[in-house]
Amino acid sequence: MTTDALLIQVLLYVFLPLWGIAGFVDWCCHRATRIEATSGLKESLVHSLMGLQVGIPILLCLLFEVNVLVLLICLAAWILHELVAHWDVHYAAPRRHISIWEMHAHNYLASLPLYMLALIAVINGPVVADLLTLNWAGQLSLVPLETPHGGDGYLPGYLAFMAVLAIFPYAEENLRCLVFALKRRRPA
Repeated sequence: MTTDALLIQVLLYVFLPLWGIAGFVDWCCHRATRIEATSGLKESLVHSLMGLQVGIPILLCLLFEVNVLVLLICLAAWILHELVAHWDVHYAAPRRHISIWEMHAHNYLASLPLYMLALIAVINGPVVADLLTLNWAGQLSLVPLETPHGGDGYLPGYLAFMAVLAIFPYAEENLRCLVFALKRRRPA
């Protein structure tokens, strides 16, 4: 197995699942602090936004060849994710308790996308060189992968895994916060 193939396996079977697990732990912490009654729907929607900010680049890298366009999207999404994550904690901290467990989950949720981006850069060194030297010709379109990473079953399995650990829990959090906010607005 080549080093690149080994690094792809680490991304697929270590870092991507860890990101989902950290997101689930974070959701459990939100639920324990009754986010719906503290920081509310605004923070919950920000959590969903951050999931999209990392989820979209993940899907791009799983479905398309990494070229300059994909790297630019990944870099922009990572920078935006970091900015939103800092705002999220700044917003939430005075409104609800952030436990040591939640802080640890945040550490993983912030560092894993950076590590994944770094591994993608290492695996795709020539593309990084093209990006840095502005040699972008022919690399600004999405080119589907001929053979999907992890084989045909990986993406459906990973999406199901993420649906259970992140998509459904955060959708439930959004709904719970929305219902609480609507009940709070009703006149007595």
